[in-house]
Amino acid sequence: MSRKIVVGFDGSEAAHRALEFATGRAKAQGDSIVVAHVLEWSPYSFLTPNELEERHKRRNEELSRAETAILAPVVAKVEAAGVSVTAVLKYGHIAETLVQITKDENAALIMIGRMGHSGLSSRIFGSVAGTLAQVAPVPVTIVP
Repeated sequence: MSRKIVVGFDGSEAAHRALEFATGRAKAQGDSIVVAHVLEWSPYSFLTPNELEERHKRRNEELSRAETAILAPVVAKVEAAGVSVTAVLKYGHIAETLVQITKDENAALIMIGRMGHSGLSSRIFGSVAGTLAQVAPVPVTIVP
């Protein structure tokens, strides 16, 4: 039975490790991969109409750059490995958006790379991995 694996991908070394791990698993088990890139975006409601228009323009440019520079090369790499792959690019809170993508795609698993950050900042602000471990509706694999 083919399942979908959502891989949180930001272009980092950790994300590449997670994608490589997911590709190997998907190939071995006949699963498919959804490469999910989430750009954080704050909806400022106090901006003027001109500022909102400029911000919308920058957002579209950022989406286009992310699709071309980040997603297209990794999708091609996964396809070359013989694994079925799609890509999703969204704005939002990273963990919450990955959960929503997982639900939308009816995925069975989320994989992310561990960034290696620890210490006070992670304890105060939390981490994507920590949040996913608490709220994800499916198992989460954190690739070291």
